[in-house]
Amino acid sequence: MTSDHSPSLADALAAGTVVLDGGMSNQLASAGHDLSDELWSARLLAERPDAVCDAHLAYFAAGADVAITASYQATFEGFGRRGISREEAARLLALSVELGRDAVRRARAAGIVRPLWVAASVGPYGAMLADGSEYRGRYGLSVGELERFHRPRLEVLAGAGPDVLALETVPDADEAAALLRAVRGLGVPAWLSYSVAGGLTRAGQPLEEAFALAADVDEVIAVGVNCCAPEDVQRAVETAVRVTGKPVVVYPNSGEVWDAEARAWTGRSLFDTGQVTGWRDAGARLIGGCCRVGPEGIAGVVQAVGDRGSGGGWSRSSARP
Repeated sequence: MTSDHSPSLADALAAGTVVLDGGMSNQLASAGHDLSDELWSARLLAERPDAVCDAHLAYFAAGADVAITASYQATFEGFGRRGISREEAARLLALSVELGRDAVRRARAAGIVRPLWVAASVGPYGAMLADGSEYRGRYGLSVGELERFHRPRLEVLAGAGPDVLALETVPDADEAAALLRAVRGLGVPAWLSYSVAGGLTRAGQPLEEAFALAADVDEVIAVGVNCCAPEDVQRAVETAVRVTGKPVVVYPNSGEVWDAEARAWTGRSLFDTGQVTGWRDAGARLIGGCCRVGPEGIAGVVQAVGDRGSGGGWSRSSARP
C-alpha cells in the first residue's frame, strides 16, 4: 500500500536514494516523554499517540522520506506483561502504522509534496526481553520458535497497510532466517537490517553468510545494517552489495554506546554526514539514522544525498513544509 500515489519504495530505490528518519526514542525523549520502562517508545502508542505522530512529522519536516513506526518494542508478549489483552495489543500495533499515515497526511497539509512512505518496524525477539539481548542474539530458541514468535505480529502489521516491513536491528542470522520465513505470503515487501559489530553480526556470524540468507528472497527489497557504529557501515554496504546485489539500507546510531543496565547512552556522537556520500557510492539506497540521530542529523543526510542520489525518476522537491 503506497502512500498518496507515491511510487513503490522498490521503484524509488531503483531510481535513486531515499532518506529514512532518525531515532524515534530520542525524538520522543527530547519532547519530554519518559521512556524508562520496558515498553520504551511503544508505551506511547497507548498513552500519547499524538506524540508519536508529532515525532514522525518532525522527521518529514527535516527531509526524511520514510517514517519508521513506533512498533519496534511492541509485541503481544510485552504488552501482555503490562496487562494489555491480545486484542488491544493488535489494535496498538495497527495504530502504529496509522500514526505514520496520519503524519503523511499532516505533511501533505503542510505543503510537503515529495513521495513519502511508512515502514512498519519489527524489532528482534531480544527487544521484547528489554535486557539488551538485541545486541547479543543467541536466545536459545530454534528458528521455528522464533518464526512462531514473529509471525502473529507481522500479520497484524502487514494487515495495517504499511509500504514496507522493517525487519530491523536483527542480531543473529538464525533470527533473520526465522523472519524471512515469517514474511512469506504477507503481500508486503520488507527490508532486512542487521545490528553488527565490525564484519560480524552481534551473534558473531560473518556478514557474508548473514546477507546471503536474503539474496534470493523476493519479498526483500533491501538488506543492510542499523543501530551500529557509523564506522561499521562502509564495510557492511560493500559486503551486502557483493553478496546480494540488492539495494542496501543503512541507518547507524550516533556512535554512542547503550548501557542496558543503566538504560542510558554513554560516550559521544560519531555520526558524521560527511560519510553519507561514501555509503551511497558503495550501494546504499536507503540512508538514515537510528538511536541518538535526530532531525538535525537527518537534515544533514538530506543535504549530503542531494535531490536524486545516483539515478533519476523522482525528486525530493520539497524537503521542508
